[in-house]
Amino acid sequence: MFTFLLGGVSGPAAAVTVSGLYSARVPVGGSSPGQLAEGYSDGLSQVLVRVSGTRDVLSLEGVEALLSDAESLLLSYQVVRDDSGQSVLDMSFGAVGVNRALASVNAPVWGANRPLTLAWIAAEERGSRTLITDDTLGATLRVQETSGTWQAAFDAAARKRGLPVALPPASFTTDRELLSDIWGQFVGRVKAASGDLEHDVLALVRVSRSGEQWRAGWVFDGMSMNSGEESVTGPTPDALAEAMINRWAELYASRYAVDAAEVGESPQVDIVLRGVTSLEDYARVNQVLGGLTPVVSVGAHRVREDQLTLRVAFSGELDQLREYIALDPRFVSLGTENPSVPAEVPSVTSQPSAAPETETAQESATEQPAGAGSPLSSGESESPSLFTYQPVPVDEEDARQAFESLYQVLYYRWQPSSVIGSDGGE
Repeated sequence: MFTFLLGGVSGPAAAVTVSGLYSARVPVGGSSPGQLAEGYSDGLSQVLVRVSGTRDVLSLEGVEALLSDAESLLLSYQVVRDDSGQSVLDMSFGAVGVNRALASVNAPVWGANRPLTLAWIAAEERGSRTLITDDTLGATLRVQETSGTWQAAFDAAARKRGLPVALPPASFTTDRELLSDIWGQFVGRVKAASGDLEHDVLALVRVSRSGEQWRAGWVFDGMSMNSGEESVTGPTPDALAEAMINRWAELYASRYAVDAAEVGESPQVDIVLRGVTSLEDYARVNQVLGGLTPVVSVGAHRVREDQLTLRVAFSGELDQLREYIALDPRFVSLGTENPSVPAEVPSVTSQPSAAPETETAQESATEQPAGAGSPLSSGESESPSLFTYQPVPVDEEDARQAFESLYQVLYYRWQPSSVIGSDGGE
């Protein structure tokens, strides 16, 4: 995750689309109806926390009823086995259905476009300080062990909450002056060193141990976040990382999650189209989108040079709308066209989403071995393939607006000439 985020186009603004927010992976005793029902409930609990941005959501009145009927929000599922033989349930819930469920219990909803935090973390252990980086190759064995332990802890915690967090590259490992500034929480030099690394917010974190407890204290810089120091404690690196990321997620959600009243019955998504250069292009785009089965309405939201932003109200699930758009070759997804914006990688086996969102997913629960490249360890609730973090290819103004969108912004290039043998572009 960390390497990917820092490998894209450089620049300070990096609105990040988080996919996998509505997916979950939990261990189950088997594939009987009762065991699956328990797994659906556990998975939905994870999703509700991730999408609302707060763990308090699970204590709201009405949530217990939602969890008991979790299967009604399910789009797809698959039971696999990890290397130890443990049965693991992969699930994907409908974004629209989950958002409406949260609104029904007056819970906030935090969208898929989230700020990227570049975390400069200095960890002190046995009198020695280490910069935690995304790559420890070439470092001493001690640095590899220390950095790797903390990297894994923060990575797991960030995935659990769907929070985009990046670490600096290993090239900064030997910069002792920078490490000292991080420990002292002096922003100046750290900010200068971050100039070519994608981020929306900088976090300067110092981790130390006192007796039986670990402590993490941090300051933020960027996006008008509170610059005063905050801290959390935990008995282990994993517990400390989880406590810190939980706090960060709740701080961001308090700013960017929308109230239940704003969710609405008819979901809306912004579609950004590049290559729209004439009124004829606009009319054709409007006609094509308006004719798609899931589309309720289409309206121009903003025009900038050859880039048109449309606000589209739709029915069903967002994946359905994307499937319909993908059938028309004139809409070229920027996710697959631009090398700096890799396509999203699905984390679970999905069925075509043609059925209404209220219907229960009808996939087979036959157990299968976990696929190569995504090994699961016993008891894990997340996996490296569960989330992908996709930089949003927009300028800083668009990035700020994207943070406040309930659904991920969709990006396409309008290319009517891609239709070979067409009659008048149809």
